[in-house]
Amino acid sequence: MDDRQRRHDMVATQLSARGVRDVRVLEAMREVPRHHFVPDSARHEAYEDRPLTIGQGQTISQPYMVAVMTEALAPQESHRVLEIGTGSGYQTAILSRLAARVVSIERHASLAERAKAALDALAMTNVEIHVGDGTEGWPPDAPYDRILVTAGAPAVPDSLRQQLADDGRLVIPVGPSGFQHLMILDRRGDRIDERQGDACVFVPLIGRLGWQDDRH
Repeated sequence: MDDRQRRHDMVATQLSARGVRDVRVLEAMREVPRHHFVPDSARHEAYEDRPLTIGQGQTISQPYMVAVMTEALAPQESHRVLEIGTGSGYQTAILSRLAARVVSIERHASLAERAKAALDALAMTNVEIHVGDGTEGWPPDAPYDRILVTAGAPAVPDSLRQQLADDGRLVIPVGPSGFQHLMILDRRGDRIDERQGDACVFVPLIGRLGWQDDRH
């Protein structure tokens, strides 16, 4: 079975069959080569229904969770998106196909460099990657139409609320180590409405406005 067929099977059995309906999200996940973003030793596992280790204590998320978060975020073609936690660059690549521009922040320089190389190889030119503390967002390009956080936070950082544009949406896993819920925040003028989404498990969001280290 070739990689394209594996992606089609992944979408059919892991995403569509479990309730993901956004046709743009499904199409992006059929097209973006997930195996391109995992270590060579894990290529044969790239389309399995689970996260994979990518180094520095980080993971590439389970395909289903990538789809669920992206569907909840609902990025549009005109949107500017801020992603916190570049990791492998796979989620970044999905967002790059759905939005006008993606700014992504990664705290590990080695992962940022690897992700940039992977994205460049696929000619994804609407992505900008920075190394820094993702809990502080990226003020130089704020506000953002959409903000996606790919690590579990103890609470929603105020900096990210402040960088959300009017009619913008923020999706972030919030909760203790080992168990979070997706929180979906929508800005309407000065008001931000919050609702709880799916249960999930992510690596911790480390930074000044998140967890202070990996032991919490």
